[in-house]
Amino acid sequence: MNPGVLGLVLLAICVGCLPPIQAGINATVTQYHGHPLWGALTNTLVASLALATAILVLRVAPGDLAGLSRAPAWSWLGGVLGATMVLSAIVIAPRIGAASYVSAMVVGTVGASLVIDHFGWIGFPEHPVTVARILGGALVVAGMMLVQLD
Repeated sequence: MNPGVLGLVLLAICVGCLPPIQAGINATVTQYHGHPLWGALTNTLVASLALATAILVLRVAPGDLAGLSRAPAWSWLGGVLGATMVLSAIVIAPRIGAASYVSAMVVGTVGASLVIDHFGWIGFPEHPVTVARILGGALVVAGMMLVQLD
């Protein structure tokens, strides 16, 4: 693995530390709101404000609205998927625990990723499923099952 790719993998691992922290924070905010939807809305509003602040501080040029209008219809579902992930973490993680929630989420992520890569869906290049990739996915499932043991 070249050093540039290794650096990106390590960064992705660090970012992977954030979901259990975010789930706990959002569940705490939800306790003060009284409903998971308010907690999820608070999360997305704060995220939007953080991104708007970054755009202003970094002086990022306005986006190409004409180009955006040509994006495929399905590309608008990203926000819906993000909101679904935030809401599911608020509702599920406090009930089953951070490790159980995230390990189950990782199984879903790896399984979907293998299919997406294999077919080259949603803009990803094709990376055919191999025996090694299937074995890796099976090990992820085994790891999740071990994490679920209490």
